[in-house]
Amino acid sequence: MTTKSAPRYAGVLRLDGKRALITGATKGIGADIARAFASAGARLVLSGRDESELAAAKAALASEFNVEVCTAAVDLALTDGPRRLAQLAAEAFGGLDLLVNNAGISHPQPALETDPALFDQTIALNLRAPALLASAVGAVMVKQGTGGSIITVASAAALSPLPDHYAYCASKAGLVMATKVLARELGAHGIRANSVCPTVVLTEMGQRVWGEPEKAAPMLARIPLGRFAVPQEVSDAVVWLASDAAAMVNGVDIAVDGGYTMG
Repeated sequence: MTTKSAPRYAGVLRLDGKRALITGATKGIGADIARAFASAGARLVLSGRDESELAAAKAALASEFNVEVCTAAVDLALTDGPRRLAQLAAEAFGGLDLLVNNAGISHPQPALETDPALFDQTIALNLRAPALLASAVGAVMVKQGTGGSIITVASAAALSPLPDHYAYCASKAGLVMATKVLARELGAHGIRANSVCPTVVLTEMGQRVWGEPEKAAPMLARIPLGRFAVPQEVSDAVVWLASDAAAMVNGVDIAVDGGYTMG
């Protein structure tokens, strides 16, 4: 017999019945956002490239939270990937109310040693794909006429330069500005667009890049709270932006960074 988890959110933070598309939904921050949205009662379309991982995530969330879950295995790096994913997600539940643009990559390199292929890949996956997906999902939301919320998982690296992250900083900074343009253009349709900008988050990728104490120490020294974030702290901010509690919040970038970007 499966034990259901207690709801993580209540009141205006509930997302009951909302139709949500989450990219990069099987690992790290994306997986925790999917759990958070399921706990809040949303109907989910989980996106990623690995069909077996998506199937496992779907089964686990549907069992634990008793919510509807669909999956869409789409490679967002492909030219038509974002448009195709928007179409599949909208068809799953007859429309979309929420988009969480979370999928992304990082290839740390000194600026003077930039590999052009890795630079292009980072821009394609971290900026082009989510920007085009938000555009396509925004069109769906405008057509259905019921408003919506688009949430970009960017990075504190979009707001403050980070050594050895030349392409990553550029891609995330571009994504924050693209999200603000969406907020400006889509606000008249009741569609909000906002960004969440975390510092280092202790996911598998975060551990891989920042797990060595000698590398982590200078970064930690710049965070007034003296620690890195955990996935739930990002998810809580995303749920808030998706919910009616943030109904008047549009075009902002929320730094979930312990004070890192204060300067």
